Order: sequence, then C-alpha cells, then structure tokens
Amino acid sequence: MKATKETLSPTRVKLTVEVPFDDLKPSLDATYKKLSRQVRVSGFRPGKVPPRILDQRLGREVILDEALQEALPQFYSEAVEAEDVDVLSRPEVDVTEFTEGSPIVFTAEVDIRPQISLPAADSLKVTVDSVEVTDEQVETQLTSMRERFAVLTPVERPVATGDYVSLDLSAEVDGEAVEDATATGMSYEVGSGNLIEGVDEAIIGASEGDSRTFDTELLAGDLKGQTAQVTAVVRGVKEKELPELDDDFATTASEFDTLDELKADVRQRLEGTRRFEQVNQARERLLEQLVEAVDVPVPDSVLASEIEAREHRLGHDLERFGVDKETYLKTLEQEPEEFDTQVRDSAVKAIKSQFILDTVVRTESIGIDQGELMEQVILLSQRMGVAPEQYAQQLASGNGAGLTALMSDVMRNKALLHLLRTATVVDADDAPVTLELPERAEVSDDLDIDLDDHEGHDHEGHDHDHEGHDHDHEGHNH
Repeated sequence: MKATKETLSPTRVKLTVEVPFDDLKPSLDATYKKLSRQVRVSGFRPGKVPPRILDQRLGREVILDEALQEALPQFYSEAVEAEDVDVLSRPEVDVTEFTEGSPIVFTAEVDIRPQISLPAADSLKVTVDSVEVTDEQVETQLTSMRERFAVLTPVERPVATGDYVSLDLSAEVDGEAVEDATATGMSYEVGSGNLIEGVDEAIIGASEGDSRTFDTELLAGDLKGQTAQVTAVVRGVKEKELPELDDDFATTASEFDTLDELKADVRQRLEGTRRFEQVNQARERLLEQLVEAVDVPVPDSVLASEIEAREHRLGHDLERFGVDKETYLKTLEQEPEEFDTQVRDSAVKAIKSQFILDTVVRTESIGIDQGELMEQVILLSQRMGVAPEQYAQQLASGNGAGLTALMSDVMRNKALLHLLRTATVVDADDAPVTLELPERAEVSDDLDIDLDDHEGHDHEGHDHDHEGHDHDHEGHNH
C-alpha cells in the first residue's frame, strides 16, 4: 500500500491511497463466503455455492464492489497509521480507480487535530484574588448565623422592610374575581420580592387590619399578561429579633465556649473557602489566558458536533422540566439569534480548551493509572448514588465512550494542574501566591457522561478525542 498526505487546511487533510489489487483477496474471499450462505441456488447447500455460480447470479462487479466496501476501513486505517494522522471526524471517501487486476486508488478527506504551539509554562502569569478575610466578612457570616436563631415577635406598628406579615390576598380583572388568586393568612417577608410585584410598596407603612389595593401584571393562568387589581389585607406584623452576639450565642450556635473562639473559627473557615476559590479562579483564568493567546483552529465538523451535543442536552433538560425553548429564552431575555451566538462562542472556547490541554497531555506524557481511574469511578458513583462496580460496567459498556471521556477529563485536569504548578501566580498587588493545589486531579464537576447512549460530554460539551476511528465512509457511494 502507498499513501500520500495533502494538507488542505490546518485542520483538514486529504489522503490519496493506492492499494495492490491482490490486497483485496481476503475481503473478496470473505464476501464470497458470506454470499454463499445467503444466496439460495438449487443443487447447492447453503454455504457451498461456488464463486463462479455467484458471479453468474450476482455479477462479478457487484461482488467486487461489496468486497471493496468490506476492505476500505482496513485500508483507510493503515493509511492513517502510516501517515500518522490524528483524525477527528469521519472520512469522506471517494474511490477514484477500481478495475479488476489494477491497483485500487481512493482518496479520504478528514478533519484532524491541529498542531498547536504553546508558550512555555514558566512564562505564564496569572492574577488571583487574595485570600485575606476582612472583619466585615466575618461579621456578615456571624449575622447569617444569628439569622438562623432569630425569633419572630408581634409588634404594634406599621409594616417595615424586613418584617414578617400575615396577608389576605384577592385579585380582580375588570371587576371580575380571578380564580386561584385568593390566599388567606399567607406569611411573607417584606422586601424579599418573592411574592408578587407591587406588594412591598403597597403594604409598607400599613398597620394591622389595613387594606391596600395595587395593580400588577398576572404572570400565569388564563389571564396571563393582563393587569389585575390586587387587594392585600394585613392581618399581623412580626419583626425578627436576632440574638445578642456574645458568649452565650457562641455556646448555642457552635461547639465553642466564647465569641472570640467562634470568630476565629469563622475566619479560618472563610479563609479555607477563599483558598479553594482561589485555585478554581487560577484554573479558569489560566485557561482563558491560553485560549486568548494561542492560535487554535477549530474544525467545522468538530464545532458542529459540539453545538449539536449542547442543543441535545439543552432539549433533554428542558423536556425534563416541561419547558419549551421559546419560554426558556424569554426567561433569559434573549433572542434566538443571540442565544445561538452565545452557544457557538461557548462551544468554540470549550473545543479550544480541550485541544490546548490535550497538547499539554501529549507534550508532558501525562497519563492515568488504574488506581487513579478507580478513584474517579468511586467518586462519580458516590455522586450518582450507584455502586462503583455498576458504574464502571456502565462506563465500559457499548463503545466505551463514557470511559474514554472520563479518562480524557482526568488527564486534562492533570495537565491544567501541571501548568498551575509551573506558572507564576500573584495577587492584585503582584505579590506571589502559593496555591493549595490538590495532589491528584479530580474529574471536573461539569463532566456529563450519559450512561444510556454513552455520549462522552466533558468540559461543558462533547469529548473530541479521536472521533472517527470507527472509519465509517461518509459520502461514499456504496
């Protein structure tokens, strides 16, 4: 076999392959054997029909063509290996010369992984937020703790923001009562904004027993979109009393005996949270920096596959929640064109991120051992609430794309950790920052492995690792 490679673009090549006709013989023999079992000829048992009889019945050209279709995947695979082509899509195959006894010539156009030049890891510099925790942040956390131990006390004064009130509600449209728009004794925190628009402005300043009427737009029901006249009657007013911030509160709200001990613990936990957030921030900013700085061509077929995967996942999620796409876009206040552009831009970023990290994986010879893989399987199985053995079997079943996606995701995270360990990390004042990086890479939280159809979605989308190795011949006329 002789193969030559022609570069059509940074992400697409054309292979021209010439195969001696004799190399077709194994596939030709297999085709005759298969047809001998399928074709019924009087006087011959199934599987015993001679090739010359099959040639007479079916035609030699038909049998040769079928044998070629059987052989093409192997010929193509050998050409890909010989020319060291890192394919990302199914090939478009065209047989240009096929005459019995003469060399077989075919071409295959296919998208490939682009060659990427990355900057030296020690030249990268990332700025992250400081982990310093202010006294105000500690007080905010303590206030949140006090809120959990607050008590509601009836008061005899007008309603104010932050009060809890008991309301009777009713609504009318053009003088007609609105069904299912009546409530009695409804509890509501004034100013929370989680009831109906206009209610806060109407009842603030009202006293117990007062009635207030206001207009609002109905957001659901048969009269959705119409303006209703809502009447709210204040039946009771309570204010929230927070416990005193002292040693007694520390004893009640925690395992500590003094307020100072509680404050020190709150500060320590906030710092721990900030360190964790600092690592995530460094990961995101470093990857964003590389995506912006590195020229990463994106193959059209890979982009189309990524967008299709995202749309499929969105459709599945919307169906699960009983919402159509039009309604969903309205909640986002986006036009379809704007949303599609956003999806496309996000898909491009995800693909570039994968290609960059895959380049680091190959350059640094990053791999994954059996122990690491099992750790991730156990971790994910716990998240999903299934036995690790069951989850591992599901990942490996079918074509194994789920397992491939998991391994790719772990190695990409290891690649990103490698870059972070080598890069310079500073805070806003350009002071060096030592990140508390995990010793082992963990699977990303956004890895989505569909165990039903084994699509491997990771990094917010589809895993584009060596797609097309099944060597289907898209575009070839069988």
